[in-house]
Amino acid sequence: MLQPLDYAEVGLISGLEVHQQLLTDHKLFCRCPAGLYTETHDGELLRHMRPTLSELGEYDGTALMEFKTKKEIIYLLNRLNVCTYEMDDTPPFLVNQEAIDVAIELCLTMNMDIIDEVHIARKQYLDGSIPTGFQRTAIVGVNGWMPFKGRKLTITHVSIEEDSCREVSDKGHRIVWRTDRLGMPLTETVTGPELRTPEEVRDAILLCGLVARSTRRVRTGIGASRQDVNVSVRGGSRVEIKGVPKAGYATKLVHNEGIRQVNLLKLREALHARGIKTPDDVHVDAFDVSELFGDADLGFMRRALDAGGRVYAARVDGVKDLSTHPTQPDTTFLDELSGRIRVIACLDEAPTVLDAARMPEFRSKHRVLERLRKRIQIGERDDFFVFCGPDADCRTAANEIRLRFCDATQGVPKETRQALSSGFTTFERILPGPDRMYPDTDSPPTGITEERVTSARARLRPAPWVRFERYGEWRVPEDTTTFLIRRGGAEIVDAVVEKTGVHGLIAAIEIGQRAKALTRAGVPMDRLGAPEWIGIFDLFTDGRIPREGIPMVAAAMANDPSLGAEKACACVGIDLRKAEEWRPEVRTLDFGGYDRRKADSEARRIRFMAGRAMKQMLGKAPARDVVAYLSTLVEEVAR
Repeated sequence: MLQPLDYAEVGLISGLEVHQQLLTDHKLFCRCPAGLYTETHDGELLRHMRPTLSELGEYDGTALMEFKTKKEIIYLLNRLNVCTYEMDDTPPFLVNQEAIDVAIELCLTMNMDIIDEVHIARKQYLDGSIPTGFQRTAIVGVNGWMPFKGRKLTITHVSIEEDSCREVSDKGHRIVWRTDRLGMPLTETVTGPELRTPEEVRDAILLCGLVARSTRRVRTGIGASRQDVNVSVRGGSRVEIKGVPKAGYATKLVHNEGIRQVNLLKLREALHARGIKTPDDVHVDAFDVSELFGDADLGFMRRALDAGGRVYAARVDGVKDLSTHPTQPDTTFLDELSGRIRVIACLDEAPTVLDAARMPEFRSKHRVLERLRKRIQIGERDDFFVFCGPDADCRTAANEIRLRFCDATQGVPKETRQALSSGFTTFERILPGPDRMYPDTDSPPTGITEERVTSARARLRPAPWVRFERYGEWRVPEDTTTFLIRRGGAEIVDAVVEKTGVHGLIAAIEIGQRAKALTRAGVPMDRLGAPEWIGIFDLFTDGRIPREGIPMVAAAMANDPSLGAEKACACVGIDLRKAEEWRPEVRTLDFGGYDRRKADSEARRIRFMAGRAMKQMLGKAPARDVVAYLSTLVEEVAR
């Protein structure tokens, strides 16, 4: 059960950054194949990152934070999907124009203004996910909107950018990346901060996904679409939840982030009540206390000492018991400290840090805790934190404890937090600022002509909300419409309705629900495109196959692509007879076994008889006509 939270009362708002890989043959800034994933490598590349000044002579805070981690970055290279561009040994090729065309179509679907020139910029990333230390990105459209729950959801801009590497492992000061995904073109769709509940966030993610799928020019599958969710409450700060893999996960993540920010604001008030109101009021002293833990019986501490590491204790004045202050459900402020230390100081063996409330009573001849308190001169209102590892990392950890308490005096720090499958988040990095963006002098601008926009508009497929309205008039269930748009079936349905005149509800149910069931049964229904379905429904509208025969014919054609619709009919034994030929056979059928005592209506009796009759009449007579005839027979008996 989720902990209660009144979203309106706390002023929760959210916005989205939806990343979608584009279905192009090549990467964005080179001619390597896009979408070719590999699990082996032909070589490795070692990098160390350092921050650079922005155009205004400023360092980005995130870049400085990543520099403190002192990471050794390893890239795994496969000759099939990388070249010297990915290794940052050659300048970029001209930007992939096909990717820009897809981005333009996406922008037009969301009622956006297309910019006159696409200018490539560099966005700093020093976490190692991109060997250059920056991502090339460009805005394509601005000032858009989508209809959403009776109002307009603002789309501030859509960018086109290159994808990053895939993380293989991250342990201590060494992180390993695979480069097969690097450089694949993707779009970033950014909404306004107008989503007011976790459920709205989930639904907006689904809508953005449907818009992208409706273009039929995006990739699908695991990792092809990823969302970052920005969340804040009244009095809090913007926090970015990074890498939400599925829309359904967003509900719990946003809810728990709202609770976290409310609790951090309460922690700020508790600190202020103790006279700790500004960063200058935070006093932290670090001590090397390794000698006190020489015979510690804790495995993680013993391993650190045996490896030449140290044990440190950091005393924080005036914060007694505040480390146990709740943040997210089932987590405390100690988890906030642990996240910072794990990421920045690279002390990633659990438990990362212990506070006074969690320090175990060591079973040794020495009174360790008593000696520790005396060694660090802890007062009645103070707290202390113990951590272990390499000496330099421990010093970094002590400083991060100080910085996190400094942030706590201000309330909610601006952070990027990693989404966990449990619905909680953990610290990933400080939220980047505008100082990390600067022009890319290696890439010329791309002019967008009016003719190019007109051509893109002519290629547009119906937007999801247009199809929902039309399919709603046909009484198609919303989940079926969603499935058809996501899987490309909507275009087939539209073509079938236009070419054969069949009712849209019948086409949507057969191509959506029935075909979906056959796919789950192992029939390769994706082999059937619009021409094959049109052939099937031509037979149906001509009265040559009954409706119940549609999935039979479709399955036969999917299993054997050489079959046309008419040959498939013959293969499955569909041979509709005239009424005067099949009605006598129905009259002779045995309908025994029906218990009249269980019948609450004649309709139930007719359904029972129809089920028995269609076992013999399938492919010989339409089920609708058989039911009508059985109703006539029942009425005759009643008279």
